[in-house]
Amino acid sequence: MRVVLDANVVFAGVGWRGEAHSCLLAMARRRITVFATLEILDEVRVLVSERGSKFKHKPHNLLTWYYERVKLVEPALLGKQRSRDAKDDPYLACALAAGAKYIVSRDDDLLALQKPFGIQILTPRELLTQLSKPL
Repeated sequence: MRVVLDANVVFAGVGWRGEAHSCLLAMARRRITVFATLEILDEVRVLVSERGSKFKHKPHNLLTWYYERVKLVEPALLGKQRSRDAKDDPYLACALAAGAKYIVSRDDDLLALQKPFGIQILTPRELLTQLSKPL
């Protein structure tokens, strides 16, 4: 299953052991294939450098693992702005380029889009529910 993870989901996944971390575990278990663009990876790096001091442990090893396994794509051209927040459009461009089925986010502006271009926007919990359903 092709998926794009919002930078905040990756940030939470490397920092704490909640639903976002379970999404990274699904990636490790090859239940999902995660795609990103360089812009998305830069956003993850900025989040970790600015707010990573909140972590109880050092996220370096898990982040390195993520960077080595995420599949990089060139973003698709969207034309006009598609989201209420222009910072969310790179996720749509990445998902389109990757042929992703889902974008996983807790961002209300992304979630409000519901299913742009046939790509479903899910929370981490909703993705985990999808993964638990029988084939």
